[in-house]
Amino acid sequence: MRRRLPSTQALICFEAAARHESYTRAAQELALTQSAVSRQITALEDFLGMALFRRTRHGVALTPAGADYARQIARQLDSMERDTLDAMARQGLGGSLQLAAVPTFATRWLIPRLPDFAAKHPDITVHIETRTRPFLFNETPFDAALYAGTPAQAANWAGTRSVLLLHEDVVPVCSPALLGAKAQLSPAAIARLPLLQQSTRPDGWHQWFDAQKVDAPRARSGPRYELFSMIAVAATHGLGVALMPRMLIESELARGELVVACDRPLRAERGYFLITPASADERPALAAFRDWLAAQASAEADPAGNR
Repeated sequence: MRRRLPSTQALICFEAAARHESYTRAAQELALTQSAVSRQITALEDFLGMALFRRTRHGVALTPAGADYARQIARQLDSMERDTLDAMARQGLGGSLQLAAVPTFATRWLIPRLPDFAAKHPDITVHIETRTRPFLFNETPFDAALYAGTPAQAANWAGTRSVLLLHEDVVPVCSPALLGAKAQLSPAAIARLPLLQQSTRPDGWHQWFDAQKVDAPRARSGPRYELFSMIAVAATHGLGVALMPRMLIESELARGELVVACDRPLRAERGYFLITPASADERPALAAFRDWLAAQASAEADPAGNR
């Protein structure tokens, strides 16, 4: 059956005119004449059988139906452009993956390891965007997600399956200047220092002090930051002690910008999961990435190679 679709040129003109609410600015953006844009939109309105714009004293404005259609078309054009760029980049080879990932884990753990994946699978391109909360895969372009959460949260992500990659073991770290001449501090001494808080994990310090059996009235006090990467930078500049997963601050520890203030790690409630749609048909590129990721996580969990 022939698809009932308007011309791509008409949709491009409409999307630009809707974004600017101006035929003139759309024409300037697309290097067309105003009359050419107007003709394309008129043809689109005839095809749809409804008005997309109404005339105003200052030009044009979207109708309610036009505004709804513009939102949908903008998403579809973005998706078509992304798919086209992917095809151009792959040149018909192994494919690409669209990956959603929590930002600090992506920048500090995954990306430094991606050269190994590229060497093993040079025909697969991995695209990464940040997402911190669950979403519906059928409403996004993503093939998989790297998610930080509890096992229950991962299991309750609707329409997906999850694989635990790594547990999150957190340890107090600070700048060497804050530690002073001491090799390490006691939990009670840390309780008296400024504590850097992560806004999404307000009970982190409270849980750590409870595990050490230390009374810490100020466990929930201190400046709050949204991301681990922000807390790491704050800690390197001496703003306080941070409770961080060691695997996310490998570079700072190696450079001596951060030191372990008290080597008593605590296994946090959260872990890092690979989330994929529950559909049975798995693309070869995704299967290759999943297997590689599992091997990397296994090496991280057991760096000595003990099995």
